[in-house]
Amino acid sequence: MASSSSSSSLALIWLYHVFLSFRGEDVRKGFLSHVLKEFKSKGIDVFIDNEIKRGESVGPELVKAIRHSRVAVVLLSRNYASSSWCLDELVEIMKCRGEFGQTVMTIFYEVDPSEVRKQTGDFGKAFDETCVGKAEEVKQAWRQALNDVAGIAGYHSSNCGNEADLINKVASDVMALLGFTPTNDFDDFVGIGARVKEIKSKLILQSEQVKVIGIFGPVGIGKTTTARVMRSLVVTTIS
Repeated sequence: MASSSSSSSLALIWLYHVFLSFRGEDVRKGFLSHVLKEFKSKGIDVFIDNEIKRGESVGPELVKAIRHSRVAVVLLSRNYASSSWCLDELVEIMKCRGEFGQTVMTIFYEVDPSEVRKQTGDFGKAFDETCVGKAEEVKQAWRQALNDVAGIAGYHSSNCGNEADLINKVASDVMALLGFTPTNDFDDFVGIGARVKEIKSKLILQSEQVKVIGIFGPVGIGKTTTARVMRSLVVTTIS
């Protein structure tokens, strides 16, 4: 896995931990659902574009989501290039990588990186069909984005023993990038772990901004214990 980072990224306000780019027909019912489940279990807040009405091109709402995500995970599959929407997403992601230092992680799911880079094989056939009738500058931008993303060392489904191990590895590496440090401090406290995970899922911990959280509730529900394990934040408990 490789990543790109820059001090300029600190100027952005992160709204999401991860922006996930994928071709639904290849992965939605299987691999993707397991990825989302694993991310959620680890407190990783993911943006996917299921709720956005798709038009002819990537709109401002999606551009905003891409630019304000700490990490972009590109799930490259056999039919990824059959979607002009996915290709436009990828162009914007690679633009953000270059301009803002956004971290980009790649997963090659049942597709070889060389096919992505050179647009050959089944991947290339899908790409050629998508290019029909498109302006040359659009096709060139797509080719460049595919070439660049394929050059990022990533995760290969063909190289892992099973998908569960692959997904766990990706999620763990995302946690490390976000600064999520596992702790056993609250293992003996029933219900505390879930509360801390929920709090972390709403925060980007790697930031120069000061964050203050108020924990409200009656005596005895675990406010002080929760505050104690959230060491990276300024926390106020109020009964």
